[in-house]
Amino acid sequence: MSSDKKNLTKAIGETPGAEAKNRWSNNLKRGRVPGPRLKEHKVVADGVGPGTQCVHAGTYQDPRIGAVTTPLFQSTTFQFSDHSYDSFSMGTTRDVPIYTRYGNPNQWSVQEKIATLEGAASAVVFSSGMAAIYNALVALTNRGGHVISAVDLYGGSYSFLKEDMHQLGREVSFVEPTDFKAIEGALQDNTQVLFFETLTNPLLKAVPLIELGQLARRLDLLLVVDNTFLSPILLRPIDYGAHVVIHSCTKYLNGHSDLMAGVAAGPRKYMDRIWAQMLKHGGHLEPISCFLLERGLKTLELRIHRQVENANALAGFLTKHPKIRRVYHPSVAGYEYPWVNEYCKEGYGGMLSFEIEGGDEAALRFLDHLTVPAVATSLGGVESLVSLPFNTSHSVLTEAQRTRIGINPGLVRFSAGIENTADLVKDLALALDASDTGSPR
Repeated sequence: MSSDKKNLTKAIGETPGAEAKNRWSNNLKRGRVPGPRLKEHKVVADGVGPGTQCVHAGTYQDPRIGAVTTPLFQSTTFQFSDHSYDSFSMGTTRDVPIYTRYGNPNQWSVQEKIATLEGAASAVVFSSGMAAIYNALVALTNRGGHVISAVDLYGGSYSFLKEDMHQLGREVSFVEPTDFKAIEGALQDNTQVLFFETLTNPLLKAVPLIELGQLARRLDLLLVVDNTFLSPILLRPIDYGAHVVIHSCTKYLNGHSDLMAGVAAGPRKYMDRIWAQMLKHGGHLEPISCFLLERGLKTLELRIHRQVENANALAGFLTKHPKIRRVYHPSVAGYEYPWVNEYCKEGYGGMLSFEIEGGDEAALRFLDHLTVPAVATSLGGVESLVSLPFNTSHSVLTEAQRTRIGINPGLVRFSAGIENTADLVKDLALALDASDTGSPR
């Protein structure tokens, strides 16, 4: 028996022998190893800091020419070997290069990096954040199951849960995400998953993450958390009881507004289920996109801390400005969800929202006079981005519906980039001063 096969047999908890590869699916002792990864993928030592993890975890260490960055494996398929043939009978095709939809060294590099950052055993990357959410929630629930989620949710997630999950035989209850009693009150005998965002869009409500983790553990529920707004640099939800963490990598993880991707991270047993779901529904991430995402992740810690600095400074400036009615950011006095400080020790990300006196018309004029931020959707890029929920993310709602969930006239959503803080403050000040006159776009 080859050494690779011996290692594989040991990993799945079997003893060597002719029967081993036909019994693994019924053997409750079957184990799972972290990854998938090849021996060339770098595994960083326990205890190194997130900056070191960002740079080094998962890097493919080229054995031929010593490339210091991961090469691009732009191939759809890989030559069969005894190892790959064994993987079919052993049920381990996720760990062997066979076909890029199943797995590719570039996917494994970036998955290893993200899993390391999240403190997870495994990760699966997708072509978008919505692909990650769809595949994860379908894989982790059954027909007849029930999901509890938030009324404050990214629009794509809300639409999927509201309009499509019942078609798949799953029930969904929507609650106020900061009201733990309401979450408990929504529990049913068939509840399987709690799905929440760590900070909501666009009002930055903080969910009671610690209590959610305790609830999930007590009742054997799965806690699935979208951590896009905070990134693993500021919060690792698995440390507080989450089972699966999801990101739209399009945002902070890539950070350069030039790539769409998503990821789910968590224990290997859940990632294997999500990976198997992805094989059926599609949405794998192409090698070149993995290459770009891995490159973007190397500067994640540096970018996040600068964005936190800028968001805090802008929130402080705006709270004192006479034309601003209210600022939504965890750093401001009067923020309603102080428990966020129990699990966010180094900041709250680069997002903030604020209401301008004069309502939506004044907000439109404000956008017209900005020169540094780009008026565009999305978030988490190196450039600051600004948008109005009333005519973008929440435009399908009536004004009364928007008001009911807290989106008042004049609300602006701002994603702080890495520009110089003084330039951003000056630009916002000039745009606010000029917003009294002129017609909005």
